[in-house]
Amino acid sequence: MDQPKSSSKPKRRVSLMRRFFDSEASGGMILMGVTVIALVLANSPLADAYFGALKTYVFGLSILHWINDALMAVFFLLVGLEIKREMLDGQLSTWPRRILPGIAALGGMIVPALVYLAITRNEPHLYDGWAIPAATDIAFALGVLAVLGSRVPTSLKIFLTALAILDDLGAIIIIALFYTSDLSLTMLGAAAVCLLVLVAFNRFSITSLVPYLLVGAVLWFCVLQSGIHATLAGVALALAIPLHPNPKKTRAEDAPLHRLEHALHAPVAYGIIPIFGLANAGVSLSGLSLDALLSPLPLGIAMGLFIGKQVGVYAFSWIAIRLGFADVPAGASRLQCYGVALLCGIGFTMSLFIGALAFPGAPELSDATKIGVLMGSGLSALAGYILLSFAPREKRQVREARSM
Repeated sequence: MDQPKSSSKPKRRVSLMRRFFDSEASGGMILMGVTVIALVLANSPLADAYFGALKTYVFGLSILHWINDALMAVFFLLVGLEIKREMLDGQLSTWPRRILPGIAALGGMIVPALVYLAITRNEPHLYDGWAIPAATDIAFALGVLAVLGSRVPTSLKIFLTALAILDDLGAIIIIALFYTSDLSLTMLGAAAVCLLVLVAFNRFSITSLVPYLLVGAVLWFCVLQSGIHATLAGVALALAIPLHPNPKKTRAEDAPLHRLEHALHAPVAYGIIPIFGLANAGVSLSGLSLDALLSPLPLGIAMGLFIGKQVGVYAFSWIAIRLGFADVPAGASRLQCYGVALLCGIGFTMSLFIGALAFPGAPELSDATKIGVLMGSGLSALAGYILLSFAPREKRQVREARSM
């Protein structure tokens, strides 16, 4: 008797490259890779070509400015979309969900800034860098958690994501309030008109992305010329993109915000952020001494990230939990919570970005900033990974891992 033929189709083998790009850790790994490449280029015979290329002017702006002012505006557009989605329809949509990551993010901005100011207290010209260690690089931090896999409970991954998103929101506010200069009222007025047009598009339920992006491009130019940093145009555009789909369509993924966020994720994670890292992480290490590493600027940034972040995030979280404002993330031990607080000290992308705003036109301070960011972020990543690798897990978490 013939055996019945199976109707099930053979599973398609997923390529190694596809699995890599589908992994949460891939963005962080690529960023680490381009950081190494940037450091190698900056300390090789190609250093002059590397720095010279970044200073080359195209259409009125240097390559470095195009990267930091234009490409990073797209990065901030994606950040703004994620913040809006999470606030209105995600992990941060209710106040109980916002409390713990919100308080932790607040501590993670206040304490690092205080540590930095304490170390640089005798150097008034360095005060503008107080916000450099106040940021968390979500790609790097989540990449480390992804490598750890089931050793870290899902609740902590959600907590870190929410904290990093609120941290990004805080960084955006800091940039808007403290890193603007020589404001042009004419261009600010033009930018305001663009914002009104975007709001009108939203109110009239226009769901095509083309009008938003066209006006967004004009908005970017106006903000660039206004004295406010151009990347904030990306955030403003994101807030105007509708979250809900056309009433005739029922699928949430048809919403303009979801479509744009999905379209931008890969180009930003695997294109824009690596390009930014390649352009901004390169620093010459020739003549670098222990005294230079321990000078106020790099030491203040490094200790702000490594000490300030972990103390601020963990202490503020502990206080919120002890006072009954929030609960411990489900299935997480105290040591695991502390390990995540350590990972929050990975500043990298946003810290380098704020550093470029804090000390424009000062190459020696720029190099010291990069060294401080690399030291603080590297120490935080290594310490957080080691602690979370060996931290004992809650019994419930162990049972869940075994049942998977």
